[in-house]
Amino acid sequence: MSWFTLSNGEKLYYEDKGQGPDTIIMMHGWTSTHDIYLKPVETLQEQARCIIYDHRGHGKSRNANSGNPTMETLAGDLHEIIQGLSLSNVTLLGWSMGAGVVLNYVRLFGCDSLKQIILCDMTPKQLNDNEWKLGLYQGKYTKENMERDAGKDFFTLYKDFAIGAVPKLKKIPGFLLKKPLKERLANCDEAVLKSLSASMKAQDNRPAVGQITVPVTYFYADPGSLFSPALADWYREHIVTPYRAVRFPKSTHMLVSDHPDKFAQEVSAVLRG
Repeated sequence: MSWFTLSNGEKLYYEDKGQGPDTIIMMHGWTSTHDIYLKPVETLQEQARCIIYDHRGHGKSRNANSGNPTMETLAGDLHEIIQGLSLSNVTLLGWSMGAGVVLNYVRLFGCDSLKQIILCDMTPKQLNDNEWKLGLYQGKYTKENMERDAGKDFFTLYKDFAIGAVPKLKKIPGFLLKKPLKERLANCDEAVLKSLSASMKAQDNRPAVGQITVPVTYFYADPGSLFSPALADWYREHIVTPYRAVRFPKSTHMLVSDHPDKFAQEVSAVLRG
């Protein structure tokens, strides 16, 4: 077990595995943990140095929960890790919220320490409006939906999110679904989850996409669940560096765990390329 001490004294759990000419940092999504990358890392560590960690308030970093962290806070944590471990020429991979961390990192710190970026199934703007239909729930989640959600209890909101990410969960009776969802939430700090959820919904990272100065690969789920596959084309139109999109067919938002072998193969291909 390894712990990275942040400038405020709090500690983040991380694992550092493998060797090679490349270094890749892989960041998980909201309510997830570093565990989602354990199977792919079994393959990737033969090719590269793989760093995976738990964000504040998540998993083994659950007690790093002071204040009301935002997406900018998580980007600052990533910057401290890169600087503290003396990393350079890094491939930065973010899935879901982790991709939002990548975009905030680019906006705040630039790309000087990076070799390339892999974004996984994430929109730069969650709230949809009259001009933007590539946000949360495949274009159906608006400011009005967010305001109505403010009156719901947190478990109900999380259940809605989980079913959105994995639609087949809707077929499971509520009394059976409640236990595994409660167990997942027990691994996280609720106040941190609420703060980060609000921060993500408030952001518009479309300008940050244009600030990227390194090659980008976008992994996307098809038919998808939370986000539209059409985001792949939007990124193609707005990223000014070399860009490639990789489709994960028959996948939900959980493409990392839906197709762990394909995920490892595609990340390996990016590293080789």
